Amino acid sequence: MRVVDLRRLGVNQLLLAGVDQAPLEVELLLGFCLGKNRAGLFLAASEDVDGRREQEFLTLLARRAEHEPTAYILGEQEFWSLPFLVTPAVLIPRPETEFLLEAVLAASRSGQREAGPILDLCCGSGVIGIVLALEFGRAVTAVDLSASALQVARENAKRHQVADRLSLVQADLFSAFAARPHFSLVVSNPPYVSEQELRNGLQPEVAHFEPHLALDGGVDGLDIIKRIRTSLPRVLRPGGEFFMEIGADQGPAVQQLFSGDEAGEQVFDLVEVLPDYTGRDRVLHARMMTLKQPR
Repeated sequence: MRVVDLRRLGVNQLLLAGVDQAPLEVELLLGFCLGKNRAGLFLAASEDVDGRREQEFLTLLARRAEHEPTAYILGEQEFWSLPFLVTPAVLIPRPETEFLLEAVLAASRSGQREAGPILDLCCGSGVIGIVLALEFGRAVTAVDLSASALQVARENAKRHQVADRLSLVQADLFSAFAARPHFSLVVSNPPYVSEQELRNGLQPEVAHFEPHLALDGGVDGLDIIKRIRTSLPRVLRPGGEFFMEIGADQGPAVQQLFSGDEAGEQVFDLVEVLPDYTGRDRVLHARMMTLKQPR
């Protein structure tokens, strides 16, 4: 069968299966099998495909028609213009998390941040910690509860040559750290999907294939975020900053949670929710007080 015929067959099959962006998905799968980019597929449209590669493509196509994400099928996802290994042990990196990193870097350019230790909390595949290590040229600690996720992060750190700057820790949030001010910067993409959305509101690609441990935020999606809020002041340095990805409907609740007092004492002197490029709430930014304020 020719390249153009396989492409047409694939698009029709994915459209029937209700897969979004079927032409792009087919080009990714077919290009992977043939070792060609999209332009290469166009130039080779009339070429015949040998039987082995044709069967490989049809096998991958069948998996995608069952809504298995392309990133898991190919074992890779682009993020921050870099290729990252992904497996079903980790979430597939998304543009929302790129926006989180953009917010961190924008704040670092506009202020005089202390060059203290950095923490990637709930690190998953390690994309946040690795990008921070590359952008800042500094050591980063990355924490996750999942040993399988940490193995993916380890491989990604090797791929991007920051294994000597990324310390991986298996722990439940901050449990591996003593209650003292360790970090000047904490960045997190925690589980924040509500139980109802997890049951009924997610695409099959997410609900049936991505790890629920990395998605499930409890009844209202705030269970893990509340635990982070409780423990964060114990490990964040005075003047230290915290950036966290949140759900688009969680801005008011999260801002209220971090603006409140702990034991009658204000903890953060800055709490703001940053909208993404579509205007939806996406990132919480909080800064630890440097001095106690008069009551």
